[in-house]
Amino acid sequence: MSRSVFHPILSFLRLSDLESKQKLKKSITHIIGERPSNIGLYQMALRHSSASKETVIQGFRESNERLEYLGDAVLGMVIAEFLFKKYPYKDEGFLTEIRSRIVNREVLNGISRKIGLDRLIEYDGSRTRNLPARTSMYGDALEALVGAVYLDKGFRFTRRFILKELLTHYDLDAVVNNNANFKSRLIEWAQREGKEIRFEIISEKGNSHYREFIAQVMVDDEPYTTGSGYSKKKAEQSAAEKAFEMLQLK
Repeated sequence: MSRSVFHPILSFLRLSDLESKQKLKKSITHIIGERPSNIGLYQMALRHSSASKETVIQGFRESNERLEYLGDAVLGMVIAEFLFKKYPYKDEGFLTEIRSRIVNREVLNGISRKIGLDRLIEYDGSRTRNLPARTSMYGDALEALVGAVYLDKGFRFTRRFILKELLTHYDLDAVVNNNANFKSRLIEWAQREGKEIRFEIISEKGNSHYREFIAQVMVDDEPYTTGSGYSKKKAEQSAAEKAFEMLQLK
């Protein structure tokens, strides 16, 4: 009796899992331009920490965070090489700044949506009901995807994928000419004016998945402006941008 009831359920689950994998394979093929060899890597790349799963190693839960770490390194290296060759007479400060603008989390979030990753990410909706509009989840998944492609296809394929499929979403001239790094520009202003400036994180709120930080700009030990963001860096940039506006700097 139990077998006749239980086996159809198992068959349904296996069929559902197979269909899910086939759909994911089709989506990944469309995104990277070649069929994935190890679909498990891409499943992992798209698993947000809120949907992490227990492993046989006690205390370790599988999510895309390790692949994100790897993909961040690979993406940074490929972009660094590209800029090094494209701008042979620019110093390391320029190259570092432009690379940081290219791999900016907000920019990566946008590219992730453009290529359709936002529709493939696995996350726990009950734990992300208050998902902020500017969450880094999409950009994190993009970096994890790069890590998965690297492990699945090797460096040469990954390099081509980054340069041909991801970098084409950038207007490089606009990236070079539009400096949105208000923190660095504010520091440069302070140096010119002989003022002491520093940034402090004065509060934070939220949970382990989505934490909001409040940063404050201090000019000559006096509080100036505050800003918020879902990382310390974003909060500092927000506070710096407000200070920039208050000072009417260009």
